Amino acid sequence: MLQIFNSMGRKVEPFVPNDPDHARMYVCGPTVYSYAHIGNARPAVVFDVLARVLRRQVPKLTYARNITDVDDKIIAAAAARAVSCDAISAEFTRAYHEDLAALGVAPPDIEPHATAHIGPMIEMIEGLIASGKAYAAEGHVLFHIPAFPDYGKLSGANPDEMLAGARVEVAPWKRDPRDFVLWKPSDADQPGWDSPWGFGRPGWHIECSAMIRTHLGAQIDIHGGGIDLRFPHHENEIAQGTEARFWVHNGHETVSGTKMSKSIGSVL
Repeated sequence: MLQIFNSMGRKVEPFVPNDPDHARMYVCGPTVYSYAHIGNARPAVVFDVLARVLRRQVPKLTYARNITDVDDKIIAAAAARAVSCDAISAEFTRAYHEDLAALGVAPPDIEPHATAHIGPMIEMIEGLIASGKAYAAEGHVLFHIPAFPDYGKLSGANPDEMLAGARVEVAPWKRDPRDFVLWKPSDADQPGWDSPWGFGRPGWHIECSAMIRTHLGAQIDIHGGGIDLRFPHHENEIAQGTEARFWVHNGHETVSGTKMSKSIGSVL
């Protein structure tokens, strides 16, 4: 029997899918604003191997890996080159596909793009507001972390240390400084969509939750990604309602003992 290390609970567990005839797996894909380095390729390779093993273990696997094609990094890259965000995301999505093909990584069964799921994202946000877990403020919608007592269960993050998490912006319109963005306003020259809260775009975390629910249902068997996504991204997905039996993470590629990263230029 296949056994997998589950980050939720930090232990090896036998893998038994919710439906014995059909396993469902979602892996966080790239934000397509630049070329992938080999660290970006690692999760694609790791979860391609896992998908191949699962296809030998269960009668059917549906494997989804998304493309994040709306993000502040894409906006910045487009502005730097004086081209559209669509041009940037199309160029680097194509390059990503070419690189993975060269590595022998098989395509996922489903490759949802964030920009094609704005409607489901808005619906999820409306539901979170209705349940008292989110609130609107100055054109933004924020998830209110104190409204979810289990926050931190996946990562073990100390609530007092959560502000150190990536992409957590401190702002005066937050009820709690840890609250994270579900929707934010866009300027006229930024990508955006009409919503109940004005012209804007989704936050990073709600994108994956909406794509999972749209294509794989309310509960999945495996949610995967790099270990750096465990907090805050996957923690925030859980708060938003994403349910997975196994949370599976690959380690970093390192250069001289530190994580390979575009931001510091240590890439191959």
